[in-house]
Amino acid sequence: MAKIQYYGTGRRKTSSARVFLIPGQQGITINNKPLEKYFSLPRHQTYVKQPLLTTETLDKVSIYATVKGGGVNGQAEAVRLGIARALVEFNPELKSKLKESNLLTRDPREVERKKYGRRKARARFQFSKR
Repeated sequence: MAKIQYYGTGRRKTSSARVFLIPGQQGITINNKPLEKYFSLPRHQTYVKQPLLTTETLDKVSIYATVKGGGVNGQAEAVRLGIARALVEFNPELKSKLKESNLLTRDPREVERKKYGRRKARARFQFSKR
């Protein structure tokens, strides 16, 4: 018998997360590690749990996620978006709650590329008159 699972993709900055939601079980696993081991800061743990707390499904589903690229903050927010999208696939009635909490919106901000002749994307080298 095949397990029923729901899928959601989350992206933020240069991070991308593949999230699998399995109904009935409990626990959040990210890259084969428990949530508390992978994201040590409580802030990042809260980001990840936010869609589950909003929809009151924390103890009803199990989350398995693989995340790559970017930093810790971007990864946490990518997982959050992936969970929100998987929850909508799991139960379309939750969409209004998630949308109200702004959890289904992909943050479009990316790092601006560095331009030639400049120190960073916009910063110039220091000008010296003498």
